[in-house]
Amino acid sequence: MKNNYIDLKPKTFRELLKFSVKSYVNSLVWIGLSSGQKYTYTQAYDTIQRLKNALFNKLGLKKGDKVALWSENMPNWGIVFFSVVSSGLVLVPLLPDFSAYEIENILSHSESKVLFISKRLLSKLKEVKNTMEHVILIEDFKLLSDLQSLDVSKNEDFISKKVIEKEPEIKENDLAVIIYTSGTTGKSKGVMHTHLSLITNVLDVQYVQWIEKGEKFLSILPLSHSYENTIGFLAPFIYGAMVYYIEKPPTSSILLPALKKVRPSFMLSVPLIIEKIFRKSILPSIQAKKITATIYKTRLGKKILHFIAGKKLKKLFGGNLKFFGIGGAKLDPEVERFMRDAKFPYAVGYGLTETAPLLAGSNPKIQRFQSTGPAVRSVSLKIIEPDPNTGEGELIAKGPNVMIGYYKEPELTKQVFTEDGWFRTGDLVVFDKDGHLYIKGRSKNMILGPSGENIYPEEIEAIINSYDLVNESLVIKKENKLVALVHIDFEELEKKATEWFNIQKHKLSNFSQQQKEKLKASSDAINEYLKNIETQLKRYVNERVNKASRIQKIEFRKEPFVKTATKKIKRYLYIKNK
Repeated sequence: MKNNYIDLKPKTFRELLKFSVKSYVNSLVWIGLSSGQKYTYTQAYDTIQRLKNALFNKLGLKKGDKVALWSENMPNWGIVFFSVVSSGLVLVPLLPDFSAYEIENILSHSESKVLFISKRLLSKLKEVKNTMEHVILIEDFKLLSDLQSLDVSKNEDFISKKVIEKEPEIKENDLAVIIYTSGTTGKSKGVMHTHLSLITNVLDVQYVQWIEKGEKFLSILPLSHSYENTIGFLAPFIYGAMVYYIEKPPTSSILLPALKKVRPSFMLSVPLIIEKIFRKSILPSIQAKKITATIYKTRLGKKILHFIAGKKLKKLFGGNLKFFGIGGAKLDPEVERFMRDAKFPYAVGYGLTETAPLLAGSNPKIQRFQSTGPAVRSVSLKIIEPDPNTGEGELIAKGPNVMIGYYKEPELTKQVFTEDGWFRTGDLVVFDKDGHLYIKGRSKNMILGPSGENIYPEEIEAIINSYDLVNESLVIKKENKLVALVHIDFEELEKKATEWFNIQKHKLSNFSQQQKEKLKASSDAINEYLKNIETQLKRYVNERVNKASRIQKIEFRKEPFVKTATKKIKRYLYIKNK
């Protein structure tokens, strides 16, 4: 039997909160795997109402005041979220990995009066110039009485014993959240979303993938990012599902036991996570044996081995997985081919913080190779200025889920909207005949070739990243040449370089005595091996791209690239001054 939310039309978070509590009463909603903390819908509602009372009657907040939330995922994150947005206050969610510099700027720019913070991040707050009127620990809702020392021993009970009796009136077009992006293009911008823009996107989720009451989500992405917030937090809340929080960074030692215990039906991820699993675990296990490595060289052999590996992978994820959502960045074609062969229930979506975020999405049954699916129900999408030969052009969007603008940035807001009110995504795309969307790259990232060709660095990077030893890459234009910055697995490189050196030193015909002496130093062996890798990698890539997209130089790097919350490389850090 279907849930009754198909006809639900809440316009504000207060309406949404009341609907879910009335519908699901004593069902579990948020569970902390490490802390053991858990809430039913009714328990959550009671705590939310008492926290509202404290915010208004103890701190004297008024409708429209800003409340910042800086914490890793945990059940109390949801308590704070609904306490703020369902009472007419405005939430400013902050990513846990924001630097002290970013936090200081955002708190000041947003004019936040209150900060909810987790104990783990308190040490970072000591580096921030304190502009807060009040700081509250999210774990136990204790108010820090000494904002200078931030001494947790000097705190007091904050949450009220009584629930709030009278709340300010709120409307669908009232501001609900300001989400500060940590984007690939530099300066953080405060994206303003109303109650209606967020809730519209949540209601659209049911038309992409149905969620049943009581189904289990395992949350591994930050709740302060719109992708996890809308699809992995608000959607299960309105549809009666329960969400488990790891409450710690999702390392293998933490994630694997959680998967075994929860056996989730739903998970959201970014491409980097599944790509790492494929390259660090699945592919090496196939190539470790001579017979499977030989079989793997044929398309049929790959398909068979991928299917076998997929059965093990599904078991690793608990055996109940029916929706593994991937978003935030382009998915590597080789990894996607594996998931298709493996019958792994993946689905790719597309969106931006500015669109709450979902613009297009698939479910595992309709997922098409390298597509992000068709437009979601409430959204209109179209291409402007398409290339007459390829049909590629910039995607623009219109719908109630689109932001109302960037906070305190009217000129910047004006730049991202067309004169007739369409939001410019900045992404270059094509549609197939059935309206499924294919992302080619960011218009800002596109490189103009020597003869006016459009070069999409993301497509070249996908090929580079499929090469052995490569973790990730970035293609830039430097001195009129295409240069690939490549983060390589140096630990694995050292092993392979040693093996290579041991083989080469016996080949007297290949090396002079002077060369052999030189290669006795491990660093020299690695450098020599790197030269070989550079030559092979360049050939590997250039055989697979058009003439204009051939890379001319490779620069290896030991350190990972700096990334956003959705694990996209912050390109501006590497492109500037190049």
